[in-house]
Amino acid sequence: MKEIKKIACIGAGYVGGPTMSVIAQKNPGIQVTVVDLNQQRIDAWNDEDLSQLPIYEPGLDGVVGEARGRNLFFSTDVETAIDEADMIFISVNTPTKTYGKGKGQAADLKYIELCARQIARVAQGDKIIVEKSTLPVRTAAALKSILDDTGNGVNFAILSNPEFLAEGTAVADLHHPDRVLIGGEDEEAIQALVQIYAAWVPHERILTTNLWSSELSKLVANAFLAQRVSSINAISELCEVTGANVDEVSRAIGHDSRIGPKFLKASVGFGGSCFQKDILNLVYIARSYNLTAVADYWEQVIILNDHQKSRFAERIIQTMYNTVNGKKIVFLGWAFKKDTNDTRESAAIYVADHLLDEEAHLVVYDPKVSADQIYKDLDYLKTRSAEENRRLVTVVNDPYEALQEAHAATILTEWDEFKGYDWALIKKQMKKPSFVFDGRKLLDSASLRKLGFDYYAIGE
Repeated sequence: MKEIKKIACIGAGYVGGPTMSVIAQKNPGIQVTVVDLNQQRIDAWNDEDLSQLPIYEPGLDGVVGEARGRNLFFSTDVETAIDEADMIFISVNTPTKTYGKGKGQAADLKYIELCARQIARVAQGDKIIVEKSTLPVRTAAALKSILDDTGNGVNFAILSNPEFLAEGTAVADLHHPDRVLIGGEDEEAIQALVQIYAAWVPHERILTTNLWSSELSKLVANAFLAQRVSSINAISELCEVTGANVDEVSRAIGHDSRIGPKFLKASVGFGGSCFQKDILNLVYIARSYNLTAVADYWEQVIILNDHQKSRFAERIIQTMYNTVNGKKIVFLGWAFKKDTNDTRESAAIYVADHLLDEEAHLVVYDPKVSADQIYKDLDYLKTRSAEENRRLVTVVNDPYEALQEAHAATILTEWDEFKGYDWALIKKQMKKPSFVFDGRKLLDSASLRKLGFDYYAIGE
């Protein structure tokens, strides 16, 4: 069996950085080098102050601190890393296309292809190439075609090893995975990767499949999870008009062992880099094979999620006497979920956009997301000018300052700290009537109503 002495990972983002850090931590005899062209990102990974890592994940600083400089390295020297590595993980971004065929649905594979061409050009010896990015089915075939047609006699074995990390718990997910999935056709290469994970993962949790099953399993896993969120969110709307309580419905159906309780919490909608992108990818693949009914089915999960966000924004407007023009509305939370600074596809962005169309004045507080990122997210939508976004949106570092003289508070991220606030004091500081719109069903509704808040939560 091929012994792996050096690993390179192209891409130092949300997947590559934490995954390689844990692989290095658990395999001290293997040199792991994470490379990225973004100098600023690499500098942050190398910062002596571990609180300055470019990604916030509980426990990540300890893992990086243990392995960095011993057998974990971060560099911008991509070519040296490729040349020296026995195994190369590709962990670059695969965003949804914003142009051409498949616009708005298909994954943009230009970064994957650039990686493949660079590996093909630099490699002098045989390599195992591992797809770590989320990719559409049969991408491995395209990778192999590019790599094999270089004519330099180097052999490349392609493996699919999709990540199943949840942001906020990524380190725990890496340390104690439900399963590790490895797809491939080359048994020696598969076993080489199995041995790396077997350093800490029980063998029965390491599943091997063919390439196509592995690639598709990643998309399907996220689609099924997102489907559960959209399903309970659809029921939340029904609860609001019938007098049922969505938490009680969730609890009742979650006790059915065939259904289970996970991903049945109603909210303002799912976000993050994976769910929407992967479902759109699934829809595009189904349409490309003329599987219209299949595509329509999965697309409805996205449609319902978008509806939940706009419905929440409309509820705010209607409750506040059908106008929010000039009113100060505080957003508590901007990240797409707690314990991460990732804002990709966060519900907060789209709820904010809806309210800004009505000329609301938003004040945003998030314990981990910077003002720069919040403005970037709004500017990216191109709904209004950057100047308009800065006129209408203020970002602050103190939640109590944010809530001073506010007309309404909205909970957009389920940060635990929001539960511990002095809501009695906040009530005195806010304008009357004082509205709270809880998009995450985080706060205790009875105690807030007792304090005199007009409290609204999804599904009640």
